Amino acid sequence: MRGQDARGDRTTLSLPLPPLAGKAAAAMAGSAWQVVQVQSGQTLGAVFEQMGVPASVMHQVLELPSAKTLSRLRAGAEIAFDLGQAGELRGLRFERDEASRVELQLADGKVKEKIIERPLERRVMVASGEITSSLYAAGAKAGLSNAAINQMANAFSYDIDFTQDLRDGDHFQVVYEELWRDGERLRSGGVVAASFVNRGKEYTALRYTQNGKDEYFDLAGRPLKKSFMRMPIEFARISSRFNPKRKHPVLGTVRAHKGVDYAAGTGTPIMAAGEARVSFVGWQNGYGRTVVLDHGRGYTTLYGHMSRFGSYKTGQRVAQGAVIGFVGMTGLASGPHLHYEFRVNGVHRDPLTVTMPKPEPLTGTALALFRAATAPAMAQLKRAEGVRLAAR
Repeated sequence: MRGQDARGDRTTLSLPLPPLAGKAAAAMAGSAWQVVQVQSGQTLGAVFEQMGVPASVMHQVLELPSAKTLSRLRAGAEIAFDLGQAGELRGLRFERDEASRVELQLADGKVKEKIIERPLERRVMVASGEITSSLYAAGAKAGLSNAAINQMANAFSYDIDFTQDLRDGDHFQVVYEELWRDGERLRSGGVVAASFVNRGKEYTALRYTQNGKDEYFDLAGRPLKKSFMRMPIEFARISSRFNPKRKHPVLGTVRAHKGVDYAAGTGTPIMAAGEARVSFVGWQNGYGRTVVLDHGRGYTTLYGHMSRFGSYKTGQRVAQGAVIGFVGMTGLASGPHLHYEFRVNGVHRDPLTVTMPKPEPLTGTALALFRAATAPAMAQLKRAEGVRLAAR
């Protein structure tokens, strides 16, 4: 796991930059500095014009490498202007990134720049929650950001189908990072570890970095990322299950349903369930616009009724999670949805219950390093579970 990181020396600046709504703030006592918060749709030129600073001065500032950030300002960003009595620009302050601030001084037609490093502190936090309606509601109640909830859900997505498997009373513990700067919380960081009890079965995810890449592993050191995603689409609901005796919704006849249908809005991205070679892209009878992927070892998957294809062509390799098309209702379909099939040696299997091939676990020295690195997070998970039980 990553350790804490910090950049540069802590510097206390004479000017705080509080958020100010809209136009330039009045000059602060004893200072000619004024702070502007960029509004939605506002250009840098409009900000400088608002402050009475000529465009020629703005272009002079933008010639500095450190000022390139100014050309990519987003709504809510703040710029501090130091204006003289005649309205001339004497200085400029703005955030270059989360960990540094740029200070510019203008005098005699020249610009001096100073970059102040602002160390980031990673704080490890713990949260617990219980499902009463949805994962997002429980996560928000526990104080998790949407990004942290998504990261936890993605880590467990190979074992838990969060669209249909959740039950009231399921519960979780999460160890996650928060980024702080100068005593203020900036944002939620990554999920370090998590445990999730679904239908009485406990799953554990431990973040571990190998070769510069973060992955999640279970307690035995086996990657949680499986060869196949259980659900190749997000924000969808199951509208029809695998059923050899289903009555077709369009034809009205009994016709085997050899896959699972996921209802979703037209244009919803469809992802490759696993790493594969594209074996077919085109129109396939009642399936309409269809993509078939060959994953090797006898595994193939089919994705039907697409509104349009992704950028992949027959014969190309695709990575797991790559967008191969978009939800539609081409072919025989009563509404927009993805028809998804999973085949093993040509035999159709239920995508929701088929046993997926397991990835190889860490062994030997690699396993020992993993256990040593993840031990602190495991201890925090256990403490969080103890607190949860004591509070019941």
